[in-house]
Amino acid sequence: MPVSNDPLRRTMPAASTRPLLTADHIRMIDKGVSAIVASRDAAHRPSLMRAVGAAIAADGSEVTVYVSRSQSRQLLLDIAATGQIAVVFSEPLSHRTVQLKAHRAELRGATEDDAPLLARYLHSMEQEVGHVGFDARFVQAMLAFDLEDVVAVRFRPSEAFDQTPGPKAGSPLPAAREELP
Repeated sequence: MPVSNDPLRRTMPAASTRPLLTADHIRMIDKGVSAIVASRDAAHRPSLMRAVGAAIAADGSEVTVYVSRSQSRQLLLDIAATGQIAVVFSEPLSHRTVQLKAHRAELRGATEDDAPLLARYLHSMEQEVGHVGFDARFVQAMLAFDLEDVVAVRFRPSEAFDQTPGPKAGSPLPAAREELP
């Protein structure tokens, strides 16, 4: 895929031949847990924003996170300029957390085809955050968006880390040893 003149588009790298995530990690991300997206500018100043949606390929080789353009201007500029992205996925009740990093990402505006996925993510987050005592109205306000304002950020993870609080936090995840479904 050629590089576009659009500042919000970058080409995707070749897929990694080594799996980074186990089937259990993929299921955790796929069910719809809290996702925070980060990048940096050329001077290494960070930018970040909560995702309003997320999706992962069945084999974990590709991830798409969705952010509000109007709330994520600097983050999107940084991803477009540097290609750097890091996403932290965390279960609110257990604090089990995985961080994925990539060096290139592709950005595009969300479409009506993304709406069912975003609705599924919202429903899951209502349940996940409900486990820690917040009702659905809180989550709906936190993840509110206009579809025309949403940007999909797709990437192929090149690094994966356990970020669950505890002695293994920051450790690279071992490659999956099990057969993926």
